[in-house]
Amino acid sequence: MDKTRHINTLVLGAGAAGLFAAMHAGGDALVIDHARNPGEKIRISGGGRCNFTNTRTGPECFLGANPHFHKSALARYSPWDFLDLVQSHGIAWHEKTLGQLFCDGKATQIVAMLMAEVQAAEAEVSLQTALVEIAREESGFRAVIERAGRRETLHAARVVVATGGKSIPKMGATGLAYRIAEQFGLPVTETRPGLVPLTFPDRFSGLSGVALPVRAQADSPSFEEALLFTHRGLSGPAILQASSYWREGAEISIDLAPDGRLAEALRAARRTDGKKALKTVLAQHLPARLVEAWAEDHAMPGNMADQSDRAIDALCAALRDWRLVPSGTEGYRTAEVTLGGVSTDALSSKTMEAKSVRGLHFIGECVDVTGWLGGYNFQWAWASGFAAGTAIAQGG
Repeated sequence: MDKTRHINTLVLGAGAAGLFAAMHAGGDALVIDHARNPGEKIRISGGGRCNFTNTRTGPECFLGANPHFHKSALARYSPWDFLDLVQSHGIAWHEKTLGQLFCDGKATQIVAMLMAEVQAAEAEVSLQTALVEIAREESGFRAVIERAGRRETLHAARVVVATGGKSIPKMGATGLAYRIAEQFGLPVTETRPGLVPLTFPDRFSGLSGVALPVRAQADSPSFEEALLFTHRGLSGPAILQASSYWREGAEISIDLAPDGRLAEALRAARRTDGKKALKTVLAQHLPARLVEAWAEDHAMPGNMADQSDRAIDALCAALRDWRLVPSGTEGYRTAEVTLGGVSTDALSSKTMEAKSVRGLHFIGECVDVTGWLGGYNFQWAWASGFAAGTAIAQGG
């Protein structure tokens, strides 16, 4: 016979959001995950050093159908709150560009910190454990879980769904949260890969490995960060950021000289290096392989002395507004996040609880709230986990 147990809170997912919710939900919480280890996406994030938050976090740094939904949770748990927790565990950290905070050491320090906090909260974590089924019952929820071939029936007053989205399926992403939402009648908005490289088959294979600072833009704010050419297309932080706003068939715009000084530099070279070829001088300001490829598609005749102000301005205008139409993205395989998800119209912004199903909460990446690259999605995990966990602890 199945073993039967009554608990207060069942948390589905031992990632960033799930562990954080368990920390704050009070005792008698059980976290389950099919993975072998907790916090797997934390472990690989930030090149293994975990970009755990961003000091520039604001509502404008997140995408979703409702641009106001995430304001409440983010206001109640800030990057500074999480930094205080990090420092209380003696974890050394540093700030990189654009407000990004990283561990000095390994990302596993953050996982260890969360597990220590979960243990202190007297919550339990069961790994390599699968959810077999879940259903509503009069006093809450009935869930059947399985571990090592043995099944257990749980009766939980609360359920927190923190199983993430579809990104990086090799780490076990399944879209389970969306199926649970639909089972309980909650709407799910269209999902698609976010923070993902854009593909241009065969177009840039000769430029693979070339990188430079750019300003990239889809139907979005512009992002001034690095671009990287790959065998399959374009990547790098600037492209990943723009990809979250890009839609199939639309174009992107890339400014290859975002500091705005290229035209001035070329005019100066016309005076001092008049006998040099335009391509030669341009390669002093942009990667040489990129200039060669550009010259194949754009006429750049003559020496610097032959270039009029009008010609220089036209060249710089083209370089600063390079329009391209990607064929697609690399998909969930390499996407850092999933855009869309459980509709925020169906959730309380204060508690992350489903409005129509008391005791059922959705947090983290599975919700239709997606942050920019640079620690913003972790901050959403902390903030949404805190919102659900504290609401449960307070009996709200």
